[in-house]
Amino acid sequence: MRRLAVAGVLLCFVVVVLGAYVRLTAAGLGCPDWPGCYGHLSPSGAAHDAAQAGFASRPLEPGKAWREMVHRYAAGTLALVIAAIAALAVSARRQRVVRVGFALTLLATVIVQAILGMLTVTWQLKPLVVTLHLLTGMTTLGMLWWLALSLPSGPWGASSLGGAGRSLRGGAAYIANAHHLALLALAALALQIALGGWTSSNYAAIACPDLPTCQGRWWPQSDFRDAFVLWRAAKVDYEGGLLAPAARIAIHLTHRLGALLAAAALVLAAVFTLRQRGLSGARLRAWAVLGALALQLVLGVSMVVRGFPLWLATAHTAGAALLLLAVLALVRYLSAR
Repeated sequence: MRRLAVAGVLLCFVVVVLGAYVRLTAAGLGCPDWPGCYGHLSPSGAAHDAAQAGFASRPLEPGKAWREMVHRYAAGTLALVIAAIAALAVSARRQRVVRVGFALTLLATVIVQAILGMLTVTWQLKPLVVTLHLLTGMTTLGMLWWLALSLPSGPWGASSLGGAGRSLRGGAAYIANAHHLALLALAALALQIALGGWTSSNYAAIACPDLPTCQGRWWPQSDFRDAFVLWRAAKVDYEGGLLAPAARIAIHLTHRLGALLAAAALVLAAVFTLRQRGLSGARLRAWAVLGALALQLVLGVSMVVRGFPLWLATAHTAGAALLLLAVLALVRYLSAR
């Protein structure tokens, strides 16, 4: 179970980053059907088949098609790993290694993720679906990581504080407060990841090409009313985005403000934990949160300053995933008391 969980975490991280790369290279519709590519299992077969005639408006672009299919192959492999985890949890339910309910919820989550992946293509990159696809991917990653942390082995595995809380300054109350702050930081991070997905799916990242201002102004003309309309016409191609510049600016500004609030919540939770010298394991995780946060902020700023290069934009999604893993490690440790 431990090996499957670790393999799942690594593979899911790759799937999340690949998904960002596919989106950023405009390859999300590289294969306009699902689950195949122009009716084939690979773009190689589609390149020599008249099936493309059914997609006259989208001729095959091999590079984009391969990026999209590699992402699907990785996601499919991840689904098999999670199915194996669920099967093992059910077969070993008497040993109670993993709660069957948790394993089945994880399996249901990856099934929903697959459905959203299909709708992302068939509904032509609808922003709400793309954002939900990202969020379920991050949720799957977080659940796999939580499973890996809950298995009692290794320095990052589950560990009980036992009687240590009684000898710490403030005792159990201090640990409970640290846990609550870590949960608050996790909620703030989840909201910020959702804002990041909404920014990307609406192609609003480049709406503000400068820092700390936006288009040379502290608060340029923005349209917040149109920026956060979740549901629009289904039969519209959203590739490249449909929103007016003012709406995209509003989304970008909201993402920046969200970054400040999330960073404040993360710093508060980490510093509060670091103040308690008796929690050596928690301190390690708190430092990991601060390190991942610093990396993510540097990536975000560098991305704007350097003109949104592809590798930095992709790394920004990877940084968000790493930050999520660090915060979950802190929450898991503080909850195992």
